[in-house]
Order: sequence, then structure tokens, then C-alpha cells
Amino acid sequence: MPNPHRGEIEARLDGKPCTLCLTLGALAELEHAFGHEDMLALAERFQSGRLSARDAQRIIAAGLRGAGHDIDDAAVARMQAEGGAAGYVDIVARLLTATFGVSDGVRPSGSDTIAPPSSKGVRPGGSDTIPFPGTT
Repeated sequence: MPNPHRGEIEARLDGKPCTLCLTLGALAELEHAFGHEDMLALAERFQSGRLSARDAQRIIAAGLRGAGHDIDDAAVARMQAEGGAAGYVDIVARLLTATFGVSDGVRPSGSDTIAPPSSKGVRPGGSDTIPFPGTT
């Protein structure tokens, strides 16, 4: 069972429940894959709302590896998500939200609109937002 306090989510891939988590190592992997120098640049890329299928594949693969699954990007490319393409988008949106925080643009699973998270988070137990490290 995923631990949301650790940034974990659960997703069904190939009909099986899987835990995903973007650990520090997984984020470093994504920085390298996307050619970014730091986490702020990575968060800004995700905030743009424009992610390719290859981006989604990399994010899901990094999330699976971050949660301890021994899997490569090619195996993830062959996996099926419930809901087809929308299912992949939902997984990525929930994983990015769990990692970077909550955004007004992100809607829970099953909603009609999904957007990547902003670089702002929510303080535990409160509604005040705090900026992502490095932002003003």
C-alpha cells in the first residue's frame, strides 16, 4: 500500500497494482534524461503542461524504479494502463502532484481535466502555499 507521506502513489499497470515514487535518485535520473541542471528546472518543465508520451514513459519508469521495481524504460513502454492514454496522463499527474505538491490546476483521478502541478506546495495541516525551493 502506498504511503502518501513519502510521495508514493498506486497505479494499475498491466492489470496489477504498482507503487510509484519519485525519490531523489529518480528525480536525478529525470534531470539527466530531460537535460536539466536542477529540480526547479524539472518542476518548471512539468508545470508547462506539455508532456510527450516519451516524457510520460520516462516519468512512470523513474517512479517505478524509485519505488523499488527493477524495470527499464522499454518494459514500461509495453505496459498498459487502465483508461488508455488518459490513464497514463492520470498516473503522471498524480505522481507529480505527490512529488512536487498540490496545484489548483491538478484535479483528482476521474475528473475531466488533468494538469501537471505548479511549483507550489501546501503546508501540512494548513492551506497556505509555500514556494518550491528556489522560487520566490
